[in-house]
Amino acid sequence: MGGKRLGYSIVQVCIIFMFICCSDVKKEEKSVRDTPNVILIYADDLGRGLLSEEGQRIIKTPNIDKLAHEGIRFENAYGSMFCAPARASLLTGYHDAHGDKWQITSGGAFINISRGKLNQQEIETKINEQLDEVPESEVFLPEVFKDAGYVTGEIGKLEWGFSATNKQMERHGWDYYYGYLDHVRCHGFYPPFLFENGNLVNIEGNTLANCGKSVEKETQSAYDERWNMEGKAVYSQNIFLEKIVDFIRKNKEAPFFLYHPTQLPHGPVAIPEVHEEFKNDDRLTQIEKEYASMVKMLDDHVGVIMKELKDLGIDDNTMVLFTSDNGHEIYYSQEGRILKPVRNMKTGEFFDDVETKYYSELAGDVFDGNDGMAGIKRSNWEGGVRVPLIARWPGKIKPGTTSNALASNYDFMATMADLVGFKVPENKDGISYLPELIGEDVNKGREYVVYSSFVGPGITTHDGWKLRYFAKDDIYQLYYLPDDYKEENNIISSNQEIAEKLKKILLKECGGDLNNGWFRTRSNILSSING
Repeated sequence: MGGKRLGYSIVQVCIIFMFICCSDVKKEEKSVRDTPNVILIYADDLGRGLLSEEGQRIIKTPNIDKLAHEGIRFENAYGSMFCAPARASLLTGYHDAHGDKWQITSGGAFINISRGKLNQQEIETKINEQLDEVPESEVFLPEVFKDAGYVTGEIGKLEWGFSATNKQMERHGWDYYYGYLDHVRCHGFYPPFLFENGNLVNIEGNTLANCGKSVEKETQSAYDERWNMEGKAVYSQNIFLEKIVDFIRKNKEAPFFLYHPTQLPHGPVAIPEVHEEFKNDDRLTQIEKEYASMVKMLDDHVGVIMKELKDLGIDDNTMVLFTSDNGHEIYYSQEGRILKPVRNMKTGEFFDDVETKYYSELAGDVFDGNDGMAGIKRSNWEGGVRVPLIARWPGKIKPGTTSNALASNYDFMATMADLVGFKVPENKDGISYLPELIGEDVNKGREYVVYSSFVGPGITTHDGWKLRYFAKDDIYQLYYLPDDYKEENNIISSNQEIAEKLKKILLKECGGDLNNGWFRTRSNILSSING
């Protein structure tokens, strides 16, 4: 009897063990299935004031607004002051005031292909030879998702540039990518070729080496050049939309992460046609109508993506996030209207960026793209670094929520890691804002954000204190944003203790050297690739 009981027990144990193992596998599969698909739409130079949800009066953005109405919008979200650092921060989880966390390559490398000077392999080899080897321990955003069983895809203005390679794309963890590897070529919207998983893809009918990039300042000759459509058959953003829809359809059964760094509304201005809403708008000049149409196209494409999710029945299990890399930029410069470099159109004087600063009403911006804040792209005023951030996840994010919590672009990796159960390396700078998204009690949120700029670094705290550094003249300025949204009243002289505390934090975050947060002194952009 004892032997029989023992034998029965062994069989029973084996069966139980097999059941547990199978259960664990199913549990793991289920845990992956229970996490949502994630789509991140990353606008290019979109100041938050361009969204009607944020008060835009001329351009209506109903599809982006709907994301906010059905989800959460952040009042205090921060990007970077400029495109490459913003994208690097997003993809690495480090803030951009370190000075040594990534390398920025020179743009324009792939134009050599159109000019017959170098081929793709030669260009990528030269770029890869310039770059340091990435440690195996380093983690990039798509790897967070891949570890959790997601299919990863990037479509649009790829990585942080200014020129990327297939080796980089694969190392960073992309299963699929399509778009521009060069952030100079992507200033034109009619590329003769793009890249798909390491392969050069010719775009029939697009023949211009500069991808149709036009002159920024509006003149008659600029207008004529812009609307000379010879060699401009296919608009890049329409290609990207097709690829996005195709990616979603192909991966609808599996969890996926799709990152869409759009070109819109980065200039120079280019659009296949002026949107019907602006054709007869007498508030706008011709080039302003075209620029508004670029913002409108971005919103329309968001609508197409959301409709596709709904048609496929996966919108309830897809988290969609919308944000921008940095603050507003002017691409519709015109005599008597608004000029670039920006200046006070009432006096003709340039802003000194200390005592005088950019405001839409002084510079002549009909759109008020920076939402009434001081400064624009490249600056460390709020208008240069504060961005829209919207997230929608039905059943998890309460509709119509507004959050006053601090959030930054370098928090995105930590947030997504929290979502899928990935442990982020401790040396990363990000903090998860997932609890804020889903309405859980937050014991410890972000206490401050730091950012670099073309004039020096800055820091904004969770309770509204803002210290900016103007490096050229070694000037600190302190503002209390809850009472001073426009940064008009420098109160450093009466708040020395707070200022000193923030100076110490800022210096520490800059690795002991504030020049690390002064982009012009430490950009270390690698040498250009020429044939």
